[in-house]
Amino acid sequence: MTIEALPCRCRNVLIAIVLAAATTLPTVGHAQQVFALVNGQPITVLDIEHRSKFLQLSTKKVPPRREVLDSLIDEILEVGEAKRFGLDISDGDVDAQYKGVATRMGIDTDKLTQLLVNGGASADTLKRRLRAQIAWTNLIRGRYKASLEIADKDVEAQLLQQQKPEATAGVGYEYIMRPVVFIVPRGSPDTAYETRKHEAEALRGRFVNCTDGVVFARALPDVAVRDQVSKYSADLPQELRQILDGTEIGHLTPPEQTAEGVQTFAVCAKKETKSETPLMREVRDQMFQQKFGAHAKRYLDNLRRQAMIEYKMPEGK
Repeated sequence: MTIEALPCRCRNVLIAIVLAAATTLPTVGHAQQVFALVNGQPITVLDIEHRSKFLQLSTKKVPPRREVLDSLIDEILEVGEAKRFGLDISDGDVDAQYKGVATRMGIDTDKLTQLLVNGGASADTLKRRLRAQIAWTNLIRGRYKASLEIADKDVEAQLLQQQKPEATAGVGYEYIMRPVVFIVPRGSPDTAYETRKHEAEALRGRFVNCTDGVVFARALPDVAVRDQVSKYSADLPQELRQILDGTEIGHLTPPEQTAEGVQTFAVCAKKETKSETPLMREVRDQMFQQKFGAHAKRYLDNLRRQAMIEYKMPEGK
């Protein structure tokens, strides 16, 4: 997605940010100045400028300098503590997460990097955050594994408290699917995606069962049929569950644009399962996040108290 392809309102926001970045970015010498040291690791003026622009892109608001600095300090502490326990996150892991962000946005990594740079940020500031998130999540999960487990009876008790006892009596589903991708080369214009969407819709009209439909799809030019995947309704967002429930067995879901091109799913089977219902999973996840957040906050607060944080410049500058 180029800036020109963005909706007018979003394009105007990005243009404004780019113009602001052009007038506020520090000179090279100033940018390389160390603003603070955290256990001996530097945070430069450029780190702060890039993180500020990244948060501005994400929230459409100018973040307070204290918030920007705190986020960078926390990430150094989180990554450092994870390394102390042998959790050293590889560049490959970070790149995979970076690619995942781009995919969820419907673009590739080059375009994601372009959007960040155009907004006055950088790929590095996002990758720095992703590295810390991976390291910190793995560390908290590993150190507090037992206390983070949520028993079924606790979920049921929470549902009863929320006056939703029917949720435990529902059924879940397992969907057996085959991803079908209409490949669009990188850098192709929007018209190429529209053409492929029309082709995908045409295939939907002819696709009536997975046995014959998969064979037919494979014979189409620049179409890839991926290996079978299995997804449980409890693991899927409600919107996607509605799409799958609205698609007959042996037929294709509506096509969607992805980083690879245009993708649709052949729903080959749908089985009832005794696994937890989507609402039970939702409540379980909420309870887990509450426990995880409490452990993470206490841990990070303790790291901050023990950390050697030295400011080389006044915080207001």
